[in-house]
Amino acid sequence: MTVGSVRGKGERMPKTITQRIANLDFCFEHSPTQVVANRSCPEIKLAGLTIGPFEEGNEYEVQYWIARECENAGIVRIRDEESLDSSKIFKIQWKERIQTAGQISKLQDDFYPKLRRYIAESRKEAIKQPEKMREYEKTKQLAFDIANSRLRKIVSLASASAQPDHVLKNLTIEERFLYEQLYTIINNWRTKILEHEGKE
Repeated sequence: MTVGSVRGKGERMPKTITQRIANLDFCFEHSPTQVVANRSCPEIKLAGLTIGPFEEGNEYEVQYWIARECENAGIVRIRDEESLDSSKIFKIQWKERIQTAGQISKLQDDFYPKLRRYIAESRKEAIKQPEKMREYEKTKQLAFDIANSRLRKIVSLASASAQPDHVLKNLTIEERFLYEQLYTIINNWRTKILEHEGKE
């Protein structure tokens, strides 16, 4: 049964978009992330959790939230392949813009969690350093362009007949959820708008 399907009385209703995004954010925070140690560091013990030890120059895999904390402390850096930057966001926006309405490119499933965090970090930097405000605004506009472009394509896909898996696999988890919700709503509307239930 899909997330967008109707459930019987007494069954749990589909989660709202806000709940699903919160759940995906939680999963992302605990997902494995590749880091490189900036310096050697002994084992760090927290409540029920042990981190390290780290040796300078070596690569490690830790949960994302741990990677960010260690990066902020200067112990490690998240590998470039694991993070977003303005250049990567621009390339994605450019690719979305030149594609036809029927095309939707593949994004990593963690694209939106990374994008939200990158925008938030850019905003914090812009508040501390006003000269970076223009760069933050540009990044935010590129992000909106990507979301709007993909939204138009998802609405188009949901308005057509059921899409094959090779098309839907290019959607992120958030987009797949939206597609299934829209597909159900649009097809129910299309069916009902053409039905006549009056007496013969």
